[in-house]
Amino acid sequence: MGTLAGMVVGVMAWFVVRYLLGGVYTVGPNERAVKTVFGRAERLAENLAVTEHLSEEEQERYAHPRVRVIPPGGPYFRMPWERVYKVSVATQTASIGFDPEDPAANQGGDVLEAVTKDQLNTGITGQIRYTVSEQNLYAYLFGVKNPVAHVMGFVHSILRERLANFEAPPREAQDSPEALIQNVSGISINDLRKNLRDINDHMEMECTPSAARYGITLNAALITGIDPPQEVESALAAINTAHNHVSSDISLAQASADQKIVQSRRAVEIETLKAQAEVEPLVQMAAQLRHLRQGGGLGAYLRNVRLGLYAKARHVIQEADRG
Repeated sequence: MGTLAGMVVGVMAWFVVRYLLGGVYTVGPNERAVKTVFGRAERLAENLAVTEHLSEEEQERYAHPRVRVIPPGGPYFRMPWERVYKVSVATQTASIGFDPEDPAANQGGDVLEAVTKDQLNTGITGQIRYTVSEQNLYAYLFGVKNPVAHVMGFVHSILRERLANFEAPPREAQDSPEALIQNVSGISINDLRKNLRDINDHMEMECTPSAARYGITLNAALITGIDPPQEVESALAAINTAHNHVSSDISLAQASADQKIVQSRRAVEIETLKAQAEVEPLVQMAAQLRHLRQGGGLGAYLRNVRLGLYAKARHVIQEADRG
């Protein structure tokens, strides 16, 4: 009897330690938890709200339920038939070429290869920042086997498609100096480097549905460099040098033309002012004569002027009266 009682006490002690004390858990400040009962997550009645960026077909495909999220704190308790999944919701950073399923791929995850529209095999460097979506933990935990790998593959496909079809924004005028400069360097790699911000904005917009699909929110895609093969780099350097020379020549010619235009305008203004200075006394005199004529004093004015001229003249020639 003593041996049987000891076994019972031992089993009870093991049960208390294994299931009662072992069932106590806490959730960290940067963590969220989801509990399953017999393998099924506790669900809420509300519909998932992160599907607004999906098409109708995708909304049916990614119709993930909303589960009850356990906030930070504790201690909490779980029963033996329950299981707790903890997820970190802190912002994480990864290289643009990171592949969770093959860390050695893409030069150790540092450089992602992509082909441009002019068939250049380029190397892309940069980073992405992502966080686990608290509103869609079901997709992250139970939707796919490796959500980070799915998201990175999603990012890589969007980025490669964007680079393969990228075209520079249209020029304002085909005969403008900027258009002439761009015609000198028409290789798309230069356009890609000049429009990194537009590419990053496009990536961020296209990756918005990732929260509804895989439960991961992409906060930013920061592409910092696009490098062509080494044998092409020298050709691009020569093109950029020619581009700089042409740009400098056009700038100097435009500055010289602007200077001549300003000088011509100033000369026209000076001559116009001189002409106005010469014409103004005549205009004033005509106004005075018109006033004298209207008042009847024009004859007296002419007589006084004639007398003044006689006083200054040495000789006066007068036509003889033939009558």
